[in-house]
Amino acid sequence: MDSLAQSELKIDYSLALATLKESDPILANLIDRVGVCELDRVQFRGDLLFSLSRSIVYQQLSIKAAATIFRRFEQLYPDRPFPSALDVLNTPDEVLRQIGISRPKISYLKDLAQKIQDGLPTLAQLSECDDETIVQTLMPIKGIGRWTVEMLLIFRLHRWDILPVDDLGIRAGIRRIYNLSELPDKKTVDRVGQRWKPYRTIASWYLWRSADLFRG
Repeated sequence: MDSLAQSELKIDYSLALATLKESDPILANLIDRVGVCELDRVQFRGDLLFSLSRSIVYQQLSIKAAATIFRRFEQLYPDRPFPSALDVLNTPDEVLRQIGISRPKISYLKDLAQKIQDGLPTLAQLSECDDETIVQTLMPIKGIGRWTVEMLLIFRLHRWDILPVDDLGIRAGIRRIYNLSELPDKKTVDRVGQRWKPYRTIASWYLWRSADLFRG
């Protein structure tokens, strides 16, 4: 079963959790405290344009503000579930500005739409590729960096072995559970994460959730 079809189903994480807990007692404690993995309940939807457009809009904004802007973006195209590349290219910049999208992000959205119009692989085609090939295919798009592609890999293609070493939430989670004096750099994150292979995505989800346990 491919990644796209798999992401629509209830995922059984039992083997991944057992493996992670055996390989890392500290992470095991976090897993026990957080409980059931619900990563499959927070998957992105839509095609490649829609998924990456969402990531672009959400960059450097609070979740609440980004959600409001992206909802307005969706409402610009009421006659279809997801806008096409041509829809986005034909939307005047002024209209996108009026719903709260910044000028740089407008250029990112238009560049993404143009590359899709020019023949960028579809999400289904990308799902057949390995992780690094997907990263290298999408990073030439303006405004799309490795972290953005990693979010697509985790939350849309549901790849199981992604560790976003630059992610602040991941770094903060490692600092919390290992009682480090400062945020680890990406080399340290990568080194710590080696023991979580091939389930680094699931470990990442628990690290993000650790913020809920330590809040306040």
